[in-house]
Amino acid sequence: MSDRRILLENWLNTECGLQGFSLEPASEDASFRSYLRLKAADGSSLVVMDAPPDKEDCAPFVDIGGRLLEAGVHAPRVYQQNLRQGFLLLEDLGRKNYLDVLNDETVERLYGDALAALMSMQACIDPTALPAYDRELLLKEMSLFRDWLLLRHLALDLNQEEEQMLARSFSLLAESALKQPQVFVHRDYHSRNLMAGLEHAPGVLDFQDAVRGPVTYDVVSLLRDCYVSWSPQQVDEWAWGYYQLAVQSGVMRDEDEGRFLSWFDLMGAQRHLKAAGIFARLNHRDGKPGYLADIPRTLGYIVEVAERREQLAPLADFISRRVLPGL
Repeated sequence: MSDRRILLENWLNTECGLQGFSLEPASEDASFRSYLRLKAADGSSLVVMDAPPDKEDCAPFVDIGGRLLEAGVHAPRVYQQNLRQGFLLLEDLGRKNYLDVLNDETVERLYGDALAALMSMQACIDPTALPAYDRELLLKEMSLFRDWLLLRHLALDLNQEEEQMLARSFSLLAESALKQPQVFVHRDYHSRNLMAGLEHAPGVLDFQDAVRGPVTYDVVSLLRDCYVSWSPQQVDEWAWGYYQLAVQSGVMRDEDEGRFLSWFDLMGAQRHLKAAGIFARLNHRDGKPGYLADIPRTLGYIVEVAERREQLAPLADFISRRVLPGL
C-alpha cells in the first residue's frame, strides 16, 4: 500500500469517523486527481477525491461546487474536507454518465436537462470573482494543438506560412471569444462530466477550473462534444433553442441574434484545437493513449464548420491535408 493510500485511509478513519469500508476506483481523470468509490459499512456509497496537494488544489472544487449548489445545479455535496492533504469526501452521483445513455431516443430529454442546468449557472452565478478567460489563456490553450499534436505527436515540420496561418487563426478565435458576453463558464461541460439517472439531473462534475468567459463556450462543449456527435442540422436547432432561452433569462440580448451562430462556431473551433492538443498531451506526458481516438472527431468539427465560416478555411484546409491523414 502506498504512503498516499495509507494517509487517505487514516483520514477516513479518524477525521471522517468511517470504519469497515471498502474502496475501489471510481473514474479516470485527465488530471492528477483520482477518485475512489467508498462503500460504507451501512451499505451507503460515497466518493473520495484524492488530489495530491503539490499537483492539485482542492479549494476551487469546494468553492465552485458551493456556487453551483446555490444556483440549484446538482453538484456533489462535500461532506468532509482536508485541503492541506488534498482529500475530499463527496456525494456519490452514480456510475452512469451521459455518454453511457445518450441515443436518439434519450438525447432530447438529456440535453434539455443539461441546457436548463447550464442556464441556471449562467443566469444565477456571479462570475466576477472568477479568473478571467482572457486572451493569454485562450492563446495558451490553442498552443497545445501546435506543441503537443503537431510538433510532438505528428512530428510535423511547419513552414513559415503555416506558422503564420496558425497565429492568425488563433488570434481570430481569441478575438471572437472576447467579444462575447462574459458569464460563468464550467469549461468541461460535456457528456462525460454530466451524470444521468438522478432525481435532480444532471449531476455536474469536473467544474473546478471554472472561469469568467464567453457565453457560447459551454453550450458548444455540450452540443459539439468531443466524445459523441450529432447531425449539423440538429446541433444548429439545439443551439438556437439555447439562444432563445438565454435571451429569456437575460444572459443574452435580442441584438446578439445576428452574431450568435458565428460566436458559437468560432468558439467551438477554439475549444476543439485545445482539446486535440490535450488529448495528445495525455498520451505523451501522462501515458493515457485512449483519448487519441477522439482527435479525428474533434478536429472534424473545424473542417465541417469551415464550410460556412470562410475565415476558418485556411485552418480547415491545413487540418485536412496535414493533420487528419497522420491520425
